[in-house]
Amino acid sequence: MFEKLNLLIPIGNFIRNKSIQNFLFLAIIQSSNVLISIISMPLLIQSIGTDQFGLVNLSLSVIILLNILVGFGFNLSAPREVAIRQTDREALSHVVSNVFSAKILLAAIATFLILIGAFGFNLFPEYRMILIFSVLLLFSEATLPLWFFQGMEKMKLVSIANIFSKLLFLMGIVLFIQKPEQSKWVNFLMGFFGLGINLTLLGYIHGFMGIRFYRPEFSSIWKNLRDNILLFFSNLASHISINGGLIILSFFSSAETLGMYSLAERVVMVLRLFPALIIQAVFPNASKLYQLDRPAFFTFLRRVYFRVLLGGALISAGAFVAAPWIIQILSRGQMLESVIYLKLLAFIPFLACINVGNVTMMLVADLKELLFRASWMLCLYMVGISTYLTGLMGGVGLCIGIISTEIVVFVICLFLLYRHKKDLLHGFYL
Repeated sequence: MFEKLNLLIPIGNFIRNKSIQNFLFLAIIQSSNVLISIISMPLLIQSIGTDQFGLVNLSLSVIILLNILVGFGFNLSAPREVAIRQTDREALSHVVSNVFSAKILLAAIATFLILIGAFGFNLFPEYRMILIFSVLLLFSEATLPLWFFQGMEKMKLVSIANIFSKLLFLMGIVLFIQKPEQSKWVNFLMGFFGLGINLTLLGYIHGFMGIRFYRPEFSSIWKNLRDNILLFFSNLASHISINGGLIILSFFSSAETLGMYSLAERVVMVLRLFPALIIQAVFPNASKLYQLDRPAFFTFLRRVYFRVLLGGALISAGAFVAAPWIIQILSRGQMLESVIYLKLLAFIPFLACINVGNVTMMLVADLKELLFRASWMLCLYMVGISTYLTGLMGGVGLCIGIISTEIVVFVICLFLLYRHKKDLLHGFYL
């Protein structure tokens, strides 16, 4: 009996650990996104066809890129501001009001840019209407209160809300998307249900958590935007480096090839979330250890790093071996071109894991400038090499360019840490 109790106590402590809770709830959010994405892919390919599926994903890539503008680094800076003011409802209300106001304003600017590009400069001719119907996703991102619940350390509600939103989206696809002409409604439905759930969460924040919504304080908003400028450009460059491949491929290939590639890319980008989730989960504890006990910080980070490398290796090996089966399940058919892309891109999750230590050290040491430099050096490399190789070899060349990008970013981060923060490099690797 006592042995059983002794076993239960560590498990309880393990679950109560804030880093573990953060990881679990973030994993629930991402895994629900993954599951719905996997379920929706064969449904969409069957109802709208491979070419329209590629254009829907291309539109989504443009929207996600503009969502970096909408986020403007608040997803990293705002949780800290909320955590500091957890017990001061008045100050917290002002922070919440200003962050939401800023993000909604940025969503309106991003929408204006799309409309100007589509109708003023005649851009996006193949998928103009799909893209315009997708702008609701910008406002869904602007009203997403994930950063608030992260700061309040109450992630359960937003996790459940995210799952419900994705289930509604899946139901919308089944009920309303039946033929290629309806492809413009796919991203619209995702944005519509996401926005509806987010507004419900805002009502909960106001009604049950006592947060008041004030008029925007433009001086505070402007200060926040200036403070987040490096985070914004770092996020933008990182996003282009990781997710810009589909946009590059669109200049060289047909809609059908885009569909083939986007199917493989979706699978791999889902798997690539693993190292990002680890960084988000361990960041609070790593930051505390970095400030209070430097040797304990390095011990903790090394332990995490080796486990992440092992996990990344298993994920990549599994994706490589199971590539034909994965593509057949998702597409309900034989797509040999997608299998080739997936086998090549399967190396990415492991290669992304090798930089977890460097990125975590830069974040806990508040090395925003180094992150900014690394992000843009990587972005320039990725755009250059991927454009060249895609023009030369098509989708296979793009895969090779993206794989090399993951290796280059590790080298860049090592070099920058060696030049500017040798004590961190030596403490972790030596």
